Amino acid sequence: MSADALALSADALVLLADTLALSADTLALSADALALSADALALSADALALQGIAKFHSLRINEMLYLVLVC
Repeated sequence: MSADALALSADALVLLADTLALSADTLALSADALALSADALALSADALALQGIAKFHSLRINEMLYLVLVC
């Protein structure tokens, strides 16, 4: 194999390694995005739970005020 052919083969291997590294980076970013989405869903669920608790307490307070005013 000539020196030029070896140099081209080496360049092709370097490009392949760079492509694989970029693919790995893309997969890592995708994994990070999925983790952030999971965190956002968990926060949303927590917010909904807190809204439910607040609504429950609001209804209980209204019920107690009603009982105090009626009785």
